[in-house]
Amino acid sequence: MTYSIIARDPDTGEFGVAVETRYFAVARYVPWAEAGVGVVATQSFTEAAYGPRGLDLMRAGSSAPEALAKLMSEDPQTPIRQAAMMDAQGRVAVHTGERCVYAAGHRVGLHCSAQANMMARESVPSAMVEAFESSSSGDLAERLLAACEAAEREGGDVRGKQSAALIVVPSQPSAKPWEDRVFDLRVDDHPQPVKELRRLLTYTRYHHRAEVATDRGMAGDGAFALAEFEACCAAFPDEPEFIFRRGLALAAAGRYPEAVQQLAELRAKHPNWIETLRRFARAGVIPATPEQIEALLAQS
Repeated sequence: MTYSIIARDPDTGEFGVAVETRYFAVARYVPWAEAGVGVVATQSFTEAAYGPRGLDLMRAGSSAPEALAKLMSEDPQTPIRQAAMMDAQGRVAVHTGERCVYAAGHRVGLHCSAQANMMARESVPSAMVEAFESSSSGDLAERLLAACEAAEREGGDVRGKQSAALIVVPSQPSAKPWEDRVFDLRVDDHPQPVKELRRLLTYTRYHHRAEVATDRGMAGDGAFALAEFEACCAAFPDEPEFIFRRGLALAAAGRYPEAVQQLAELRAKHPNWIETLRRFARAGVIPATPEQIEALLAQS
């Protein structure tokens, strides 16, 4: 009772999966991805084991078609299952059981596969593939979301909307597998889950920018850091994290009147963050001493 898309970006090698349904917390069951291995979407009277077991098989050297065939051979309920897999070489396997609830079907496109069941219209998988293929200017996450938005325009799940998820992983695993997520977003219960997923994707992008800016600023590139914090604050003017970081960057650059003004804004909008600032200074995790912070706060 779900629609999903799995895909690979041939330029970056990233893999991704996006899904929406009228069911609570779809991220627990349908989308699975692992850097350097591939992606799985398992749905329609979902057997969640297809996800981890499919990744295990592909990690061990099976192609996506081989992995899916093995799992189906061991599953007596394949007529009601729907599943899709893509391996590290971009090979795709997809199955829509003959007893999946109408409207059900799938379509394999260029570097992607869309699958859906219990849809308002049979056109949903084709609309998703066409949207993915035509949005070639965006990154993989953007193209996956475009496909989900196309599915919604076709009516999506006949029951309505509730949850959605988006996972993107890099082409190769790192030495820190717990960090091998480009994006890992979920909306468990929302009247407009794909719209909320898009908001979270944008929000996440700006948090990534703020983290990079902080590192660059600590390394001495204050001009870059300030420009990035300006962009973050412009996009999310009430986000305390961005106001906080910009204030510190202004102080580090010696632009004290502006830093005081920024801290005054932080105090007005998020007063508890002033105490956070003091505690960070005492812990020595920001480039300012408690005395310097108190001097700035006294002027704000």
